[in-house]
Amino acid sequence: MPDMTPSTSLAMTHFVTIAKEFDKDKVTPGVLGFIVFAVMGLAVWALMKSMNRHMGKVDFEETPAEGAETPAAAARTDKG
Repeated sequence: MPDMTPSTSLAMTHFVTIAKEFDKDKVTPGVLGFIVFAVMGLAVWALMKSMNRHMGKVDFEETPAEGAETPAAAARTDKG
C-alpha cells in the first residue's frame, strides 16, 4: 500500500487488530445503532406532534356545489 500516509497506516493497523477480537459470526448494531434508532424515533414523534398541531389549526369548508343545499340551510327549511 504505497499510497497510504503513516497516520492512515497506523489507523488501519489498529482497526485490523480490533476487528480480530470480534466474533465474525455475531453482528450487532451496538450502542451507536441504538442511539441513531432512538433519535430517529424521537424525530418522527416530534414531526407527528407538530403535524397534529398544524392540522388542528386548519379550518376547511368546502364550497357547496351549485343547486345543493348546505346542512344549515336544510335545517332552516325543515323547521319553517
